[in-house]
Amino acid sequence: MAEKVVVGMSGGVDSSVAAWLLKEQGYDVIGVTMQIWQPENPEETARSNGCCGLSAVDDARRVAERIGIPYYVMNFRQEFQKNVIDYFTEEYLKGRTPNPCIACNRYVKWESLLQRSLEIGADYIATGHYARIDQLANGRYAIRSSVTAAKDQTYALYNLTQEQLRHTLMPIGEYEKTKVREIAEQAGLPVAHKPDSQEICFINDNDYAGFIDREAKGRVPKPGYFVTKDGKVLGRHEGITHYTVGQRKGLNLAMGHPVFVTQIRPETDEVVIGENEDVFGMQLDCNRLNFMSVSDITARTHVIAKIRYSHKGAPAVIEKTGPDSIHVTFEEPVRAITPGQAVVFYDGEDILGGGTIC
Repeated sequence: MAEKVVVGMSGGVDSSVAAWLLKEQGYDVIGVTMQIWQPENPEETARSNGCCGLSAVDDARRVAERIGIPYYVMNFRQEFQKNVIDYFTEEYLKGRTPNPCIACNRYVKWESLLQRSLEIGADYIATGHYARIDQLANGRYAIRSSVTAAKDQTYALYNLTQEQLRHTLMPIGEYEKTKVREIAEQAGLPVAHKPDSQEICFINDNDYAGFIDREAKGRVPKPGYFVTKDGKVLGRHEGITHYTVGQRKGLNLAMGHPVFVTQIRPETDEVVIGENEDVFGMQLDCNRLNFMSVSDITARTHVIAKIRYSHKGAPAVIEKTGPDSIHVTFEEPVRAITPGQAVVFYDGEDILGGGTIC
């Protein structure tokens, strides 16, 4: 009897090819799109290229019909609101810059979808992420970099648990993006040339601050002051939710040369402004740890550390400073260490673990 796998289908080419490959490999495949848009504002996620928009259902259903697999829509509105939208809003209100895709992966795409899939008798869930899963010599499972550095999505998956990885398949991690589109075209999948989604799926106009204003319900931080690191007032700003560390554009400060956000102080509603060199740092602390290729670290460990999705990674030494804290020291300065973002540690191609920059 074939093993059963539930494929999370976003209506895009990657998850569509993942479903096709698994069907070709002999799995009993079920396609599922996660319904996460809220009933009172469906327009927020009804974009043509959204990974979770209303149009995703139409595209995913057409793909499922082409492949010849059953297809369902599952309601995850409550889980998405709590674990992604509420988290995203609260972090910005605290002057931090969250990563909602990491939260969605951990608590919605895996925790919630996997639980429901196991309940209906599935052995695995699968996604169209550009990543691979290895079971290492020590018995643990780890996310491994995909074969294509340009599309590698391992950074956003560092927070998955051993139990989740044990029940996960990632069939396109062995392919370049061009090959994935080629497979889709040869298989006659109607989304073979569909553009990739770029923005955060639940903010369709890229206006983060406006979205937070609506979600925070009267708790939006008031306008405050731009200041230098020694406290000199430079001007007024619109509110801390409009800014992130490293930002240069949109400050509207007439300084005569480019300046950057170097720190956000939610307790005083101040946004600290500095020069380009002030944006670089050598150290950070992180918490909310998750280990992957190892169960923990007990000694100073050399890793490659990534501090944002687009960061190529930099050599660093990590050291535990408490049960849920790690201190990271980079060999050379890195740009825009941003509280709220993830820092992910790599041992070769495998994820060792990671945490949230604090």
